[in-house]
Amino acid sequence: MWWRRRQAANETTPGHTPSDTATPVHPREAEALLHRLEWTVLRRLDGQVQGEHRTLMRGGGLDLADLREYQPHDDVRRIDWNVTARLQSPHVRQFLEDRDLTVWFVIDASPSLHFGSGERSKQQVQREWVAVLARLLTRHGNRVGALIYGAGPTRMLPTRGGREQVLRLIQTLTEAQRAHAQPDARGNTRLTEWLHAAGQFARRRSAVFVVSDFISAPGWEQPLGQLAVRHDVLAVRLFDPLELQLPDLGLLPLYDAETGERLWVDTHDQGFRERFQRLASERETRLREALVRAGVDTLELSTDDDLGTALLRLSALRKRRPPGVRTA
Repeated sequence: MWWRRRQAANETTPGHTPSDTATPVHPREAEALLHRLEWTVLRRLDGQVQGEHRTLMRGGGLDLADLREYQPHDDVRRIDWNVTARLQSPHVRQFLEDRDLTVWFVIDASPSLHFGSGERSKQQVQREWVAVLARLLTRHGNRVGALIYGAGPTRMLPTRGGREQVLRLIQTLTEAQRAHAQPDARGNTRLTEWLHAAGQFARRRSAVFVVSDFISAPGWEQPLGQLAVRHDVLAVRLFDPLELQLPDLGLLPLYDAETGERLWVDTHDQGFRERFQRLASERETRLREALVRAGVDTLELSTDDDLGTALLRLSALRKRRPPGVRTA
């Protein structure tokens, strides 16, 4: 049962305290988080990720950025017929996006994001990643908004610019994560429905970041691919190293955060650890194949990743974008 999660309420994970409650988030909490990230991540990366008037995303601006071979889901209106005739294969033009870019974060706040085997949970990494990327984009005149889904009610933050919008985003996301951590908020993740809803909210062409661990009922790759037809979509896949391989820790209680199911397993059993690793490897293969079918770029973000390094990987991923899905 590779997909089961430890119960945070009944045991303590090193470096992770069960502090998620239904209490409201004070604005100073969001301010403190953003201030820390601005000094520890963004200040260190100034000038490395993008220039003063460029964004991480490419779109429908006026400045030609590059030419590349035609890919499925590309807009045929961007085909450069002169280059296509010369090279005897379809090529499309890529443009640098205008500064006034609309960015949507489609955020999975389901209970499985509360898992973390080290100093940070997937939920904490998600919150910090969204805050850093939103601040990086709004510093250059772009607008960001969010659709936050989970076992509880959906939360929608309309697109706006500026630092205050980033603080609102942090506060809204934190409140949603805490609300969805409650015992009565359990339920299987339905990423398919959320992606269909995201396509209805994002009317104009936008950059869309789907931030999830993709632990969900199957079938989400089709709506994700449909979303990528109209928008520039990047899947940010969150994971924890313990989800891929179990260490020898003896008798261990495992807990499915989304259904409430519990199970005791003996991790000292080498056969069990090998079966766990095999099932985890099979899931990784299915997940990557689904993302390939959806035709979107993917950034894999671990709970032990450095956010600055992850942003540099994202920048490199957006620059090269050859045919097919790229994973960084």
